[in-house]
Amino acid sequence: MSKTQGRPKLAVWKFASCDGCQLSLLDCEDELLQLADAVDIAYFMEASSEQVRGPYDLSLVEGSITTEADERRIREVREQSKALVTIGACATAGGIQALRNFADVQEFTAAVYAHPEYIATLKTSTPISTHVPVDFELQGCPINKKQLLEVISAFLHRRPPQVPPHSVCVECKLRGNVCVWVAHGTPCMGPVTHAGCGAICPAYSRGCYGCYGPKENPNTSSLCHWWQQELDADRATVVENLRNFNAAAPAFERESRRQEQRHGEE
Repeated sequence: MSKTQGRPKLAVWKFASCDGCQLSLLDCEDELLQLADAVDIAYFMEASSEQVRGPYDLSLVEGSITTEADERRIREVREQSKALVTIGACATAGGIQALRNFADVQEFTAAVYAHPEYIATLKTSTPISTHVPVDFELQGCPINKKQLLEVISAFLHRRPPQVPPHSVCVECKLRGNVCVWVAHGTPCMGPVTHAGCGAICPAYSRGCYGCYGPKENPNTSSLCHWWQQELDADRATVVENLRNFNAAAPAFERESRRQEQRHGEE
């Protein structure tokens, strides 16, 4: 990709993740061509081996921090970036790999690797915001490409991103979905989950899995109460639903630990 002097520099970085959120940017296709005309894509190893040195006007960061090397590298990225936006569940909440936060990592590595002493990893998987200041967090597993384009446009034009804060339930209503909770008694994370997926799972008569993480001010304790009282869901089901792609998101983590503690006391 040729670079034109004067354009804002965009960098895309990967840490512990599956690359799905970076692929969401590549999936923009026609919009990506327009973006390439507006910015210099200076660093994006998923798309090109070409690397242009910083500083960068905007950095998009995918993935969580799981090693000491990650900790050092994210600080370097932050120093080179005027604005830093985290994208996806791994970068904003530690990702599915944050399930390690609830268990003993040494037991995992001993069970999987013949020589676990060679595995250099942290005991936890943490979001980028735990280690450096973040200018905006875009949730999702994977992220919504339209929301991503909106965030990039907002930072390039120095305005706040317009990403709706409402829940998946609103998306269900807009789509005309029948509520799986009311109609079928299916446990659903929709009332406490951030919108962005278009309510895909409820559209196919499945409960929401919470892929987009907690919405603003989620009442997770009330949700779990109604699951248990009205749907007769056991605590294992409740905890499993809270500990998914966004297990370490504070609202989900606090409630899952509370449910686990209550179960231990009974």
